[in-house]
Amino acid sequence: MAIKLENVGIAVRDLEVAIAFFIDLGLNVLGRDTVSGEWSDTAVGIDGNRAKIAVLQTPDGHGSIELLEYIHPDAIERQPTLPNEIGMHRVAFSVDDIDEALAVAAGHGCYPLRGVATYEDVYKLAYVRGPSGIIVMLAQQLGKP
Repeated sequence: MAIKLENVGIAVRDLEVAIAFFIDLGLNVLGRDTVSGEWSDTAVGIDGNRAKIAVLQTPDGHGSIELLEYIHPDAIERQPTLPNEIGMHRVAFSVDDIDEALAVAAGHGCYPLRGVATYEDVYKLAYVRGPSGIIVMLAQQLGKP
């Protein structure tokens, strides 16, 4: 059986805010739509659901995320997840300049959970609390692999 990662879906409070954040980090919008209907009820498992969606892709074309803002039923607000909670942990991006990426995030009011760490002189990385509480890992490779 062949398998390929299609995208990572993330429900957000405000689609426009989340799109702006990820565009400023360097992703491109592939498409937008409003989805609903029997097929969506079946796939998602929620009768009568309706959501605005946007698919964004990394410039290299290898990674994408699907952002969803539920119109119906109302989105369920929870406390932002912690890095050690069971469930979706985070979405991670490689960047060529972590300081620049953190400045972009800060422009959206999004800051590291603690700071920037260096992993074995291989990566500088930081977990940022993004829009709707999404944990976004930013990683800059140091030197040559």
